[in-house]
Amino acid sequence: MQRYFAKDRIADKIILYDTDLHHIKNVMRMNINDNIECVHDKKVYLCKIINYNNQVEIIKELNENNELNCEIIIALGLVKEQKMDLILQKLTELGVSKIIPLNMERSIVKLDKKKEEKKIIRWQSICKEASEQSHRNIIPEVTGIKKISDLDKIIATSKFVCSVKEKENLINKYLQNKKLCAKMIFVIGPEGGITESEEETLNSLGFESISLGTRVMRVETAAIYVASIANYNFMG
Repeated sequence: MQRYFAKDRIADKIILYDTDLHHIKNVMRMNINDNIECVHDKKVYLCKIINYNNQVEIIKELNENNELNCEIIIALGLVKEQKMDLILQKLTELGVSKIIPLNMERSIVKLDKKKEEKKIIRWQSICKEASEQSHRNIIPEVTGIKKISDLDKIIATSKFVCSVKEKENLINKYLQNKKLCAKMIFVIGPEGGITESEEETLNSLGFESISLGTRVMRVETAAIYVASIANYNFMG
């Protein structure tokens, strides 16, 4: 069933965004009295289309939670637009809670403040659509572009940097022993990789170096790989 994230809830009505109303009416070509699922404040409701304005009627609340039992944060170096779009979509489908774009030494992409604001709106829209498609209860947050030093402010149970020099501490073996965890953050380098000095800085901030294996992966592959392993380990 088609799912939408609501703008608001008023009594027994769910208020939809105008873009979602357009999708219901002109893309999905739904009819009056058709049912949809709506998410408001992490709760899922079965709703009925009562007219073609932006309100739908709640039929009942659904006892459904498709989120991981550990909050997963992925911080990654800025990459080109097509790769970033793919990463955002797949990380959302795999249950990631927050995505932090990082301005790193080898990041090819550089954005000024005006372009950054437009990008974040676009990135958040990609995550919303992917959350609806994958029937999630939340939309992952895409933060503003950060520096590595900003990650020191994040409080997490476990902090990791995906390293190309670390060979022994394999991520899959490590996470097998981490079944109970409130929040994890993983740092992944950009297309050119993470520099040695950046990894040392992260280590000094409490990030443990882990290995994704002997092969060197593209950034989009590494991001999906990390999220997939986390998804397997922390499914509710």
